[in-house]
Amino acid sequence: MKKRLCLVLASCLAVMAAYAQTAQQNYIDKYAEAAVAEMYRSGVPASITLAQGLLESGAGLSEMAREGNNHFGIKCHNDWKGKTMYFDDDAKNECFRKYSSVAESYEDHSNFLRYKDRYKFLFDYETTDYKSWCYGLKTAGYATDPSYATKLIKIIEDYRLYEYDSLTADQIKKGTGKVLLYPGRKETEAPEGAQTQTAARTEKKTSRTSPTRTEEKIPESPLQMEQPEAYVPKASLSFDLSRKIMTQNKVPFVYAMEGETYQSIADQYNLFLKEILRFNDLGKNEELSPGTVVYIQKKKSSTARGLNMHIVDENGETLRSIAQRYGVTVKSLMKRNGLTSPEASLYESDRILLRK
Repeated sequence: MKKRLCLVLASCLAVMAAYAQTAQQNYIDKYAEAAVAEMYRSGVPASITLAQGLLESGAGLSEMAREGNNHFGIKCHNDWKGKTMYFDDDAKNECFRKYSSVAESYEDHSNFLRYKDRYKFLFDYETTDYKSWCYGLKTAGYATDPSYATKLIKIIEDYRLYEYDSLTADQIKKGTGKVLLYPGRKETEAPEGAQTQTAARTEKKTSRTSPTRTEEKIPESPLQMEQPEAYVPKASLSFDLSRKIMTQNKVPFVYAMEGETYQSIADQYNLFLKEILRFNDLGKNEELSPGTVVYIQKKKSSTARGLNMHIVDENGETLRSIAQRYGVTVKSLMKRNGLTSPEASLYESDRILLRK
C-alpha cells in the first residue's frame, strides 16, 4: 500500500513538474520577442525581463497577470492614471497597475529600472552580463528575498535565456533563434527547421558599438548620458574661458565657487542678473552655495533620446531640482506633465516626462 502510494505521489509530482515546465516554456515562446524588443528600446537584457516575468507572474498564470497583464507586480503609485486592480500585498487591498497588454507591462518595468536612480548603475553592465544584473537587482533592493538573484540566474541558465541577449527582435520573428525554445536538447535534437545553437552564434551579434543589419542598437547607459561634458566654445560666443565650463544637455554651465553670487557670475559672462536667474528657473536672487550648477545659457525644452523620463527616488525632489539636473526648463516639465505649479509636490516613484 505504501509503495503504491509513493508511486502515485511520484507520478503526480512528475505531472506537476511537467506542467510547470510547459507553462514556463509557453511563456518564453510567447514573450521572447517582446523582451528582445524591450532590450533594444531600454537596455534591459531580454534574459532579465523574461526571468523576472517568469518568476514574478508565475509564468503568466498569477491572478494579477491574468486580470491586468501586470507581470512584475508594479503598484499604482501617486502618478498612475490608468486602470487599477486591488490585491493584498504588504498591506491589505493595495492598488496595482492594470495594463492593456503584456508589452505595456514590459515597457513600464523597463522604464522603472532605467529611470530610477537606484537601478541606473545596472546599465553600465553589458546586456550579456546577466549575473551582474541579477546580483545588482538584489543589491539595489528590488526584492527582499535573499535568494532572488540565484533564482533568476537558475531560470536564465535552465532555459538558456542568456542566448536572447545576443539576438534581435527580427531574428525572433523569423525563427532563427527557435532552438532556444527547447532547453535541454542537444543541437542535433532541435526540431526540423530550427536553427542550432552553433548556427545562432554565427549570426551577426549586436552591441553598443556594432548595430546589426536591422540597425538595432542597445541604448547608452543613462548614467553615461547624464555625465556633464566639457564645453567646446563656438566662434560666435565670447565666454570667459578662464574657468572650466561644462555642458549638460548641451547647455553650458559652471559650478559656483566659494564667495560667488549669481550677480558675479552674470558679470563674468556679460549677462544681466535677471537673465542668469531666468536661465536657472529662479524668480528672485538667492544665496549661492559652492558647487551649485549655474547655467549661463537658456536650458532646453527636452532631453536627448534615451533620457525620456525621471522617476522620483525619494520624497522631497522638486521640479526645479530635476530641471537643473537634466538641463531642461521647469516650464517645459510643467507643460509636458500636466502640472500647474512649479512647486507641485512630488512623491517617490512619480514619473516626470523629460521629452515626448
